[in-house]
Amino acid sequence: MDATPLKAWRRDERERLIAARLAITPAVLDSWRRRIDGFLERSFPGLARCRLAFCWPIKGEYDARHLARTLRSRGALTALPVVVAPRTRLIFREWHPGIELAKGALDIPYPLNSQELTPEAVLLPMNGWDGQGYRLGYGAGFFDRTLASLSKRPLTIGVSYELAKIPTIHPQSWDLPMDYVVTERGVYRRDPEGLAFLGEPDQGSGTLSSPVCYADEDYFSGRK
Repeated sequence: MDATPLKAWRRDERERLIAARLAITPAVLDSWRRRIDGFLERSFPGLARCRLAFCWPIKGEYDARHLARTLRSRGALTALPVVVAPRTRLIFREWHPGIELAKGALDIPYPLNSQELTPEAVLLPMNGWDGQGYRLGYGAGFFDRTLASLSKRPLTIGVSYELAKIPTIHPQSWDLPMDYVVTERGVYRRDPEGLAFLGEPDQGSGTLSSPVCYADEDYFSGRK
């Protein structure tokens, strides 16, 4: 697909998939969130010992803040992405309740003055995703550009819902696939031939480590 038709197609797919997501009731979205939280905890226990980047949820996306709170209580250091300028790579700044937030692009909060860090793992929401593990985002290319620029690519876990699965996003040379995809159905792993469905995990093993610990924090007091 040529560049101009591809851009229009992705825009239309993005709008369609966001509308479908917004039509889901909050109660159902929360039940899916709880299932996804459990799958992530059991499949990737190393997330509790690493520098973890996640995204502030918008438009009915998976809400990683609940899991981030749990992981921080076990030793994780959590961060949010920050847009520095158009068509540049993102930076990541530490965030936990008590760190001041400001509103950025799409009115998404970002940390103002906390330390910058390089994540070892990223939980990345997806408007759409395909059987090869490619992600349909918001069209600005920030995450693809950022992940490609890092000397050591972090473990990248795409998080979405089954209703957002499409046959293909028509990936281009700059599109980067996820290492794993997690939905309310279970966990998918990217293999050479595409995503392999691993099912609902009972328990897993992790390899990431970063012995940082926060204690006695009030998650909801930091929400803005």
